[in-house]
Amino acid sequence: MANKLVFIHGLESTAQGTKGQFFRQLFPKMIIEDYTGDFAARMSKLNSLLAGIADLILVGSSYGGLMATQYAMENEGKVKNLILLAPALNLAEFRPTENIKLQMPIIIYHGKNDDVVDPYVVKTIALKHFNNLEHNFVDDDHSLHKTFPLIDWKKLLQGN
Repeated sequence: MANKLVFIHGLESTAQGTKGQFFRQLFPKMIIEDYTGDFAARMSKLNSLLAGIADLILVGSSYGGLMATQYAMENEGKVKNLILLAPALNLAEFRPTENIKLQMPIIIYHGKNDDVVDPYVVKTIALKHFNNLEHNFVDDDHSLHKTFPLIDWKKLLQGN
């Protein structure tokens, strides 16, 4: 069965943002939706969208990275991989399951010059909760505008 690709945008972005448009062109079957409201409302929509779907590869950007991580914590058997772009794991909304480390491969790209989400705090949190982590500090800011287009997305999302 083919992997199901999902992109989750950040707090102030939309499915029509730069990353959403990029993924829509490269992966036309990728699930790319708008999320609005508070964290609970956004997670409710995500849970509804992904109900009954397995072999998920979630790509989350900033607040969407927080959402993707929380979804994986609650649905680990359904998630094959997580790719997190400057994930906002430092926010109070993150409710990790105690004493459980996610086992699936998780890749983080985080700009060293991020002034929105502290990359070093996020790495500390990630190391505590992710067992199979590839963490990449890159010479970029929160939006990862320099790094994002250089990532080999076809390999990352289809090569699994």
